[in-house]
Amino acid sequence: MNQKLFLEFVNPIKDKIYRLSLRLLVSKDAAEDATQEVMIRLWNMKDKLEDYRSPQALAMTITKNYCFDQLKAKKNNNLRIIHSNYEDGNKTSLQKEIEAKDELLKVKEIIKNLTEQEQMLIQLRDIEQLEYEEMVEITQMNPTAIRVALSRARKKIRKEILKKHNYGIA
Repeated sequence: MNQKLFLEFVNPIKDKIYRLSLRLLVSKDAAEDATQEVMIRLWNMKDKLEDYRSPQALAMTITKNYCFDQLKAKKNNNLRIIHSNYEDGNKTSLQKEIEAKDELLKVKEIIKNLTEQEQMLIQLRDIEQLEYEEMVEITQMNPTAIRVALSRARKKIRKEILKKHNYGIA
């Protein structure tokens, strides 16, 4: 694989790699470093990428593992999840924009309190919008286990949102 083909492969997924890194590492600098490191690793194995059924899933797995290694190495002590890629395209009223950002912060706070596995599954499925087959390759989990864990995570999020809005659910 030459440089041009590699760039054609990497360009569509580099933002996904960055967003997953940012989700796991929190710091923008750490996420940029992780993205760069994953790109280097992919470049070093560029001749083997065609052997993989889903090179994108491989890239996401490398990203996930690298980020976990960084967290385990205590290079990133901040385990909060903050996703600052939110933009309101409509730009209606200032009040609605403030409410939307406030709601997003509440959801981020709720996601922060999920287990690491639930956080990753929410990131991969609901934010990155990966298919279940890709998630299986990345997480090495059974598809049914992924669906069950996602369902439970979403129920936790829903319950907390309703609780914060004082809708009082059981």
